[in-house]
Amino acid sequence: MMRIAEALEAFSPHRGDAIVVPGRGGKFWTALTANEKLDVPLGDPAMGGHAGFAFGLALAQPKRKVVLFDSEGDILMSLGMLTTIAEQAPANFYHFLLDNEVYATTGGQPVPNAKKVAYDQIALGCGYPRAHAYSEIGDLQREIGGILSKPGPVFVALKVYPEIENEPIGRRRRWQTRTRDQVLGDLKGSLAIG
Repeated sequence: MMRIAEALEAFSPHRGDAIVVPGRGGKFWTALTANEKLDVPLGDPAMGGHAGFAFGLALAQPKRKVVLFDSEGDILMSLGMLTTIAEQAPANFYHFLLDNEVYATTGGQPVPNAKKVAYDQIALGCGYPRAHAYSEIGDLQREIGGILSKPGPVFVALKVYPEIENEPIGRRRRWQTRTRDQVLGDLKGSLAIG
């Protein structure tokens, strides 16, 4: 297994001008990002919402890569998004799954059947043309450049250590410091859209 921060660090040098939706890995991504204006953190939306949002961005900005760092809890809440993404096949969509086998944001309850679920195989079964699975950081570091150099959609399942938040949600230190309007303004300015 790898740490979430290690996985995000492996991706960071390959980002280029991609739009990044950091999903549940957001609190780690904010310390690494070199282009906050192209980050679209959603904070803690309802589980299952990250993939649909990032997919919409990919459709709206077909000339720019869109990278999502999703969680298995989110995937399980909206499995239908995998089939929708695969059917539409946005070539600019890169779907990374941070699989820690628990619902970390709600106290660390185990995800059902967590050790046996092969999310990369589920993505392939839903129609993603390419899917990968990594549990060792060295393997990811060696292959991430090649993964990002080919067209998407691609699914990359990463086994990460659980980093559980036991503090009640209302008392947690906010990692998303920009307001919704700031995020939208930054994104509009960076993408030159109206």
